[in-house]
Amino acid sequence: MKDVELKVIVALLKNSHRSDRDLAKAIGVSQPTVSRTRERLEKQGMIKEYTIIPDYLQLGFTLLSMTFTKMSGRVSKEILGDYKKRARNTMSEHPSALILGNTGIGCNADYVAIALHRDYAEYSEFMRDIKEFPNVNIDETRSFIVDLGEKDQMQPLSFSHLAGYLEKSEGKLAD
Repeated sequence: MKDVELKVIVALLKNSHRSDRDLAKAIGVSQPTVSRTRERLEKQGMIKEYTIIPDYLQLGFTLLSMTFTKMSGRVSKEILGDYKKRARNTMSEHPSALILGNTGIGCNADYVAIALHRDYAEYSEFMRDIKEFPNVNIDETRSFIVDLGEKDQMQPLSFSHLAGYLEKSEGKLAD
């Protein structure tokens, strides 16, 4: 990754609402350089989307859950592909505030789902949907639930800290 590309990404992580002109001033390059760099990063898929981090409580979400699921037996790539396809269909029919759902390794699980919930009843419904997913043999499901109303959060969700990490790691990440 080129130095200017990393600087653009870091600046956008801190505030994706900034104009190319403002970004150019902040990182010390011309506005056309920022515009070309941003466009190239978007085309390469390095920048997938622009978003905000809202106040979840003001939107009515009181809980965040991280749910770990262990499936029974080995699951082939073909079956896993089918599960993922059916899961996408299920999510379109039964929308939830799922932020991340993916396979992986760790915590004695095959799958992790991170979701927001308005209350415990909505969380329970989300868990029921996971456990009753058709033709999937689930061995175990465990969740870690975060109270979003906790006043003394250790670290609220923010990409500014990721930006700081990338700034400190610049030499390691640049080509």
